[in-house]
Amino acid sequence: MENAAYIGLSRQMTLRRELDVVANNIANAETTGFKVEQLLVGTEIGERARNDQIRPSASFVLDNGVGRDFAQGALKQTGRSLDFAVDGEGAFFTIADGIGEAYTRDGAFTIDPEGRLVTKAGLPVQGDGGDIILDPLQGEATVGTDGTISQNGLPVGRLTLARFDALGALSKDGDGLYRNRSNTQPIEATGAQIRQGMLESSNVNSLIEITNLIEISRAYERISKMIENANDLSRRSVERLGSAN
Repeated sequence: MENAAYIGLSRQMTLRRELDVVANNIANAETTGFKVEQLLVGTEIGERARNDQIRPSASFVLDNGVGRDFAQGALKQTGRSLDFAVDGEGAFFTIADGIGEAYTRDGAFTIDPEGRLVTKAGLPVQGDGGDIILDPLQGEATVGTDGTISQNGLPVGRLTLARFDALGALSKDGDGLYRNRSNTQPIEATGAQIRQGMLESSNVNSLIEITNLIEISRAYERISKMIENANDLSRRSVERLGSAN
């Protein structure tokens, strides 16, 4: 196979991955707290299909992983007392999941049978002193912008928001959760605020993502045509050389 075809195939592989990423963005356009993602593409030097001691080697397209835009999404009013939104970029609710600590921007919480404040998946939300316990008999909980939770005018706990100096330390772990895979330790996000009765929308711009989808499809088709033309040119060259002999 010719060098052009190899390089074209390497780009097609990343385009297939980009297609998956963009499709996932569109699918999560209405997911609370979802952050838009983008494939990071680079180049990798590799040996040419026909080297013949010719330099430089060919540059192939490389998948460098997925980048995530943690920009603030729009806050939407829900009126539900246990819906909380983080107002401030780079801050997260802390969740205990039995393995360790996880982090989320999805503040659609509820109360489990033990009175703990939990996520939709039943994982305990963490505060200053660990699990936050609410008494349904003490009336509706109110939450201040600093995360202090009160019932009947008395504080019962405080939600704390975690922040990372380098958001690249976080990797997606499913169900809207992120996990710290590095040695970076979180600190309290003192600059962020909690808004009760609101949720953070996804920061996906559906129009941009649909446009990206179209561009990726067209790019894939162009490269397919280029590879087809390169192979056809090689075939005709071989046929002409054969007939000349």
